[in-house]
Amino acid sequence: MSQDSSNRQAQPAGGGGPGRGGNAAAQGRIRIEKGSGKTAKRLLSYIGKGHSIPFVLALVCIGLDAFISTKASLFLGVVIDDYIKPMEEAGSRDFSGLLHAILMMACLYLAGVLCILAYNQLMIRVSHGVLYSIRGELFSKMQELPIRYFDTHPYGDTMSRFTNDTDSMRQMLSQTVPQVFSAILTVTFVFIAMVRLSLALTGVEILVVIVMYLITMTVGGMSAKYFKTRSKSLGAMNAYIEEMINGQKVVKVFCHEDEAKAGFDVKNDDLRVQTTRANSYSNILGPIMNNIGNIQYVVIAIVGGAIAISGRFSLTLGALASFLVLSKNFSRPVSMISQQINSIVMALAGAQRVFDLMDEKPEVDEGKVTLVNVAIAEDGSMTETEERTEHWAWKLPSEDADGHPRYVKLAGDVRMSSVDFGYVEGKTVLHDISLFAKPGQKIAFVGSTGAGKTTITNLINRFYDIEDGKIRYDGININDIRKDDLRRSLGMVLQETNLFTGTIMDNIRYGRPDATDEEVYAAAKLANADYFISRLPEGYQTVISGTGSQLSQGQCQLLSIARCAVADPPVMILDEATSSVDTRTESLIQKGMDKLMEGRTVFVIAHRLSTIQNSNAIMVMEHGRIIERGDHEELMALKGRYYQLYTGNQIAEA
Repeated sequence: MSQDSSNRQAQPAGGGGPGRGGNAAAQGRIRIEKGSGKTAKRLLSYIGKGHSIPFVLALVCIGLDAFISTKASLFLGVVIDDYIKPMEEAGSRDFSGLLHAILMMACLYLAGVLCILAYNQLMIRVSHGVLYSIRGELFSKMQELPIRYFDTHPYGDTMSRFTNDTDSMRQMLSQTVPQVFSAILTVTFVFIAMVRLSLALTGVEILVVIVMYLITMTVGGMSAKYFKTRSKSLGAMNAYIEEMINGQKVVKVFCHEDEAKAGFDVKNDDLRVQTTRANSYSNILGPIMNNIGNIQYVVIAIVGGAIAISGRFSLTLGALASFLVLSKNFSRPVSMISQQINSIVMALAGAQRVFDLMDEKPEVDEGKVTLVNVAIAEDGSMTETEERTEHWAWKLPSEDADGHPRYVKLAGDVRMSSVDFGYVEGKTVLHDISLFAKPGQKIAFVGSTGAGKTTITNLINRFYDIEDGKIRYDGININDIRKDDLRRSLGMVLQETNLFTGTIMDNIRYGRPDATDEEVYAAAKLANADYFISRLPEGYQTVISGTGSQLSQGQCQLLSIARCAVADPPVMILDEATSSVDTRTESLIQKGMDKLMEGRTVFVIAHRLSTIQNSNAIMVMEHGRIIERGDHEELMALKGRYYQLYTGNQIAEA
């Protein structure tokens, strides 16, 4: 295991000890409770980013539908008072007036149906448009985050923000928002209509609604509490599943299926408990509201009937019938809002997690020195050019006395002076590291697992910034070099291979997108990958998955070496690049690597000491310190730690 891997495992997700992680989680819950209004406002603000017109049209359609629904409720009273009752009193059989009124209402109902269809389609487009923007912004933000974030956050939990959390937001925007807005408008229109029909009965209705509101706030508050914890439990379970899928071979090799299942059962049971509690409270809201609505209907019918019979308050039979229908329409939106509380809470909890990721501090880059292609004249002067010339230079932000840009030729001189570093504050893993690599030199790092070898290469890449000391690249402090340009000058072959779904040609060209086919072929031959690529059904056009499951681990490593070769960087970092290949393939790769390393500064991390005997300098590391340095002969003559590693473990490591 590499140094940074071991140190990352030691770090809790919260970036501190267990106590600090727990406090962070508690603070996250407090933020959700206190900041739900800000979260909702921020989520809805995305509607104004290019979706205002369809959203306004949807609201208009919702308003028309609410108005038509209220008008339809009043129609029953009109039919009774203006048509049925006069016809009954006059003994008339002329239904033409009633038929005309019914046709008018049919047209209104049809208009209401069209409004419902329109706003549903509009809100679907708005919700998916908003999620398109949020996912795009979220993915862009992810590209800006430092490596430290991904080292301290489970991948599954991050993926859950792209899937489960955004889907809960989609449901809120496409369903909950229009339903709540429709409910508010319906309540408003219905309340006005009820006041015009009967103030006394409206007072009874308000009392019932107050009871419904109190119940909703009590039960809904309990539901909200558990939906927030459910979202966290779901993220934790997704992270565990992702971890088990990635490590399935290890699970089977060590017959760890039962333990893995037991770990899953614990997280799955926690999710079940939280979901059950949340849904138990949310699901009882509907029946409670419906039964209260039924009781309210009976109470209004009794009170309204008594008022109509007494002849007080000028309440007609038709008005009472309309009021009863309106009372249902008044309580139904209140019940609808209560039933949407769980969706709102889930969406806001998901939105909070998404926005937390968006609000993470991006990787800071204050560098102003850039990497440019240059043409070198006979007198040694350099001229910047857009074309690739195989000559690189650092372009400094300052100008010379004549007002011309200043350039420093990229030679590959890397020096570290008294560098201290720790992944976690207060826990230093590198102590007073000083070394230099002159242009064209091969520097090797050896030592036991966790000694700090990979950490040094991470610092050269500026995946992490040092706490103390200096790292200079061609005499320039690497903090002054723009990170993209710094990393463009460095080729890196990692111990863990990462391929991407696409053709083999695309995977090799990942190192330099503008590389020609001939350059890709040359890089593959240099890495000794051409021989197996040519035997594949489609050759270089063979499509592989992101896991590289069609290829052996050694073949995947060869592709990653070819990817680095096509980039043609002046400085290379090889983190146990041949650890996944057999000794015969290793010897072939080594010949190609020797050609690739000619004239370049190379940092090599290796456990197979036979691969680094020709290094200009070998750094032996233990516990974050360089304890020995020298070439192979010098270290063997010293008969120290390197001698012990080389002679005592030669057979095991070979």
